[in-house]
Amino acid sequence: MIKYNNIKIYLHVLILFTSSMAWGHDKGKCSHSHSEGVTAEPPNWWTGMRQPRLQLILEAPGIAATQPSFTYIGVHLDSVIPGDHPDYLILHLNISSEANPGELPLKFHLSEKGKPTLLYELNYPLQARRDSPDSLSGFDASDVVCLITPDRFANGNPGNDRVAGMREQEVDRMKPYARHGGDIKGMIDRVGYLQSMGFTTVWPQPMLENDMPEASYHGYSITHHYKVDPRFGTLNEYIALADSLRARNMKLIFDGVLNHIGSEHRWVQKTPLKGWINRKSPIEISNHRRTVHHDPYASKADYGHMTQGWFVESMPDLNGSHPEVVQYLIQHSIWWIETLRLGGIRQDTYSYSDSSLLSKWSCRIMEEYPRMSLVGEEWSLNPLITSRWQAYPGIRQAPAGGCLGSVMDFPLQAGMVAALTAPPRPDFSEGMARLYETLANDFIYQNPRQLMVFGDNHDMDRIFTQLNEDTELMFMAINFLSVVRGVPQWYYGTEILASSSHARGHHGYIRSDFPGGWKGDAVDAFTGVGLSDAQKSMQSYMGAMLRWRAQQPAIHIGGTLHFAPDDELYVMARTSRRGQVLLVINRSNRARTLNAADYDEVLRGQRMLQRAPTGEAVNWNESLNIPPMSSVVLKVSL
Repeated sequence: MIKYNNIKIYLHVLILFTSSMAWGHDKGKCSHSHSEGVTAEPPNWWTGMRQPRLQLILEAPGIAATQPSFTYIGVHLDSVIPGDHPDYLILHLNISSEANPGELPLKFHLSEKGKPTLLYELNYPLQARRDSPDSLSGFDASDVVCLITPDRFANGNPGNDRVAGMREQEVDRMKPYARHGGDIKGMIDRVGYLQSMGFTTVWPQPMLENDMPEASYHGYSITHHYKVDPRFGTLNEYIALADSLRARNMKLIFDGVLNHIGSEHRWVQKTPLKGWINRKSPIEISNHRRTVHHDPYASKADYGHMTQGWFVESMPDLNGSHPEVVQYLIQHSIWWIETLRLGGIRQDTYSYSDSSLLSKWSCRIMEEYPRMSLVGEEWSLNPLITSRWQAYPGIRQAPAGGCLGSVMDFPLQAGMVAALTAPPRPDFSEGMARLYETLANDFIYQNPRQLMVFGDNHDMDRIFTQLNEDTELMFMAINFLSVVRGVPQWYYGTEILASSSHARGHHGYIRSDFPGGWKGDAVDAFTGVGLSDAQKSMQSYMGAMLRWRAQQPAIHIGGTLHFAPDDELYVMARTSRRGQVLLVINRSNRARTLNAADYDEVLRGQRMLQRAPTGEAVNWNESLNIPPMSSVVLKVSL
C-alpha cells in the first residue's frame, strides 16, 4: 500500500481548495475531470524496453494531493511520490513484457471527507518501438562528423525567426549574440551539400527550447527538455531531419546537457522535489576544477564545489546525486534516441556532473542500445585526465566510472596546432616533435580509434585562425585529421576558411553565419558563388579528401605506425592487410628527400603508390621529393 505524509497531503489539499475557483470548481468539489490540464514527462513511452521501470512526472495544479489509479495489463504502479511543490506528482511504473501498445488510462482522485472525487484523467501513450535497439548503431572511425550551430547555418523558414511570447525577440545578423534565424528546415534543405562534402554524420548544437532573455541561440540553456525550440522548428521537423539523413545512410548526433539547465526553466521557481537543483540560494558558481574526479588528494569540498556549482550564473546545476533527477535524465536521453533513432549522443560539460550520475547514465544507455556511441566533452589538455573517462566494452569500465566509449581529444587538437605553428626547439619539445609525442601518449587510452579528433569547435577560435590563416598549414591539418586514428569532426565553414581573427575568443563571431544560408546573401558557399579562389580550392580539396577517406579501411580499422621527426619532417602510416596509407608532413623551409628503404617497414617492397585524393600514380623507386612547407597522403596497395 502507498503511504502519504499526512501533513503534506493536508497542505496540498488546502492549496487545491483555495485555488478551486480558478479551476471552475463549485464549493471545493470537482465538477468534472480535466485531461487537458495534465502534462507528463516523458510525453510517451514504449513497450518492450530492456528495463521495465518508468518514472512519470505529472504536472497540473494541485495534482500532488491526488491518488492515482489505472488498470492496464502488464503495467503496475510501484510507488508514488507527491511533489514538494503541489503541482507535481511522480509515479514509478513497471511496464512488463506482457504490456501491449495502447493508452494507459490514468485517473487522479482527490479525497474529500473520505469520498474520492475524480480531478484529472490522462490517457498516456505506450507505443511500439520502431526499431530493434540493436539496429541503432553509432558512429565509428569510418565516419566524418560535421558540427553545426543551427542558428548560424541556414534559414529555411524565416516565418519562425520570431515567436510570440518568447523572452528574446531580437533577430539581427549583425549582432553576434542575437539570434540569426537558422533552423532545422535550413539543415534539411542542405543535407545534400553535407553529403557531397563527405560528411556521414551531423552533430547540431542543442535544439531544445532555450526561452532565455538573451543569447538563446546556442542551445545550452535548456528551459524545456521535451520541446524543440520553435525558432528552430517543430518535433516533426527534427524527426524529418533524422529521417532525411538516414535515407542517405548518414547519422544524427544529439547534443545532450546533463549538468545544467537555463535559469528560466520552470524548475528554478517551481521545483518538483527538494534538492532538485544544487546550491540555489545563494548561487555558487563551479570552481571548474575538473581534475577532482581523478585527483587522489582532492578534498570533498573541492569536489562538491566543482560538481554542484552552477556552470555560469544563467545555468543552474542539476543535482546528479538525486535519484529522481538521475532517472529523469536517463529517460530523457532514451526518449530522444528512440524518437529520432539517433546515431549517437555528444554529452556537453561531461565532467561537471556527479560521477555516479555519469556512470548510471552511460551504462543504462549502453544497456538499452549496445551499438550506440556516446562521446563526452572533457576539455583537458592532459591525456591522463581525458583517458580516465573512456570505457572499452568487453574489457572493463572506465576508472572514472561509466560506459563512455568516446572522448573528445583536446590533447591532440592542442598538440596539432602547436606542432604546426610553434618553432622547433633543440630539446625536441615543440614543432613536429610535439605531434609525435602527443600521439605517443595513446598507450593511456583503452581505444584510441574511437576518440573524436578535431581542429576546432564552437567554443574555440576557428582552426584557420589558430593556424595564423596560413593555407599550407590548413592543408597539413586536413591531411593529418583525415589520416590519424579516431573519428574526425569538422566545424561547419572550415571548408571555406572561416575565420575568427577579427575577434579572437568571441563565441558570437566563432559561430558565424554560413554564407548562402540566407536569402539574398551575396556569397553562397553551397553553390560556390562569390567565394574566393582560395576558398574554392580549400572546399574542393577538403571534400575530395573526406570522400577518399571513406574508401580507406586502413584508416578506419588499421593500426598506426610513425617515425620520429627529423628536422620538422614527420611520417605516419596507417596499416592493415588491405593496404597502407602514408602521411608525410614537411614543415621545414627546405625540400626533403625520402629514401624508400628507410620506410620499407610500411612499404613492404612496394614502390608504386597513389596520391590522395586524386589517385595520381607516384613511383617511389628510390627517393621521394617533398617540397618545403607541404604535406602529402599516399596510398600503398598490397
